[in-house]
Amino acid sequence: HGIRQLRTGWADGPAYITQCPLQPGQTYLYNFTLTGQRGTLLWHAHILWLRATVHGAIVILPKRGVPYPYPKPHKEHTLVLAEGFTLPVRPNMTYMLRVINAGLNEELFFKIAGHKLTVVEVDATYVKPFKVDTIVLGPGQTTNVLVTTQQGSGRYMVSVSPFMDAPITVDNRTATAILHYTGTQMAAPVSLTAPPPINSTLVATKFTNSLLALNSKEYPANVPTTVDHSLFFTISLGLNTCPTCTGGARVVADFNNVTFDMPTVGLLQAHYFGIEGVFTDDFPANPAQPYDYTNTTAQPANLATQNGTRVYRLAYNDAVQLVLQDTGMITPENHPIHLHGFNFFEVGRGVGNFDPEKDPKRFNLVDPVERNTVGVPAGGWTAIRFRADNPGVWFMHCHLEVHTTWGLKMAWVVDNGKGPNESILPPPSDLPKC
Repeated sequence: HGIRQLRTGWADGPAYITQCPLQPGQTYLYNFTLTGQRGTLLWHAHILWLRATVHGAIVILPKRGVPYPYPKPHKEHTLVLAEGFTLPVRPNMTYMLRVINAGLNEELFFKIAGHKLTVVEVDATYVKPFKVDTIVLGPGQTTNVLVTTQQGSGRYMVSVSPFMDAPITVDNRTATAILHYTGTQMAAPVSLTAPPPINSTLVATKFTNSLLALNSKEYPANVPTTVDHSLFFTISLGLNTCPTCTGGARVVADFNNVTFDMPTVGLLQAHYFGIEGVFTDDFPANPAQPYDYTNTTAQPANLATQNGTRVYRLAYNDAVQLVLQDTGMITPENHPIHLHGFNFFEVGRGVGNFDPEKDPKRFNLVDPVERNTVGVPAGGWTAIRFRADNPGVWFMHCHLEVHTTWGLKMAWVVDNGKGPNESILPPPSDLPKC
């Protein structure tokens, strides 16, 4: 998750997108080169809901001799927010915590009693450092923070709790751990902290709005300033006919009213070998029927979606601007959207309907945060830009597993450029077959 896989889409992993799934007893060697990346990422299974337990951290260290763009921490800890951990520390030291949300369906708040968190990296990209009490991570997102143990001694509660500001029921329990100063008795009382309210949009927005790319000489923010494709994708829930389902209908999800049908052949194989009938490259650039997207009292009466294995095709090196608009169909909700094969820049976000005349004038094209997974706010929109400099087939989907299951996913086909260095490599001999 988050590895660029430059020209090596065969090692990207999502079932029926870049490969057919591994069968019981089968092996497959993921062979790829880490190019131009360092930081905290993760790996996980990419079929059904197996990533609930089949997951882990990927930590890419800087090249030898290349320092962090901040004081070197005394020690580093990797915290996967789907596993237990212990966190012993010494007083008057600075630690770096690599925090990963490997959860299935929960955006999470993370805070430590009595300690500020200095944010220095998200999704393996450096940001301008800033201090907060609480960070928020959607599923698949990572955040590196510096923590200075200035308290001298004691035991301090680490709190991980859900964030949900839509009218949806979630498991509102708080997971806890202990930041334990060495030398402190195990029986010593724990300094507690209250988690933010589950619907604390203010806390989440304050954190998100503070994220800016470092944009230094060594780590520039190469934001596309002009675009070849200006796209607008709605994000919705819907109801499709299902004779075998309770009530005769089932809940689905979609981009631009298209619920994605998974193929039975890997899309990358179909693209590479020219296999016809697997997908069509007619994914809509805009909704077919515009409406008042975020007005929950004026939604379309017809909640049915179109089904299809439809992709959007890009030429090599095209610059793309994509506005992701949440809607009120059934219910508004936050959506962590993940794009495979690329990082992108979050150039804007807002509440309500995107205004194509006014909102682009406020886009940040200087130092927007660079990510691979971005939150689309409930009843709002997020705008991203990226350059299609990686040939292949690349999945884009909501990282709430329930929504991916319902069809909130699509794929991009990026054609080869000029010459072998701008073309996808041939498939490996042990690529799993369908």
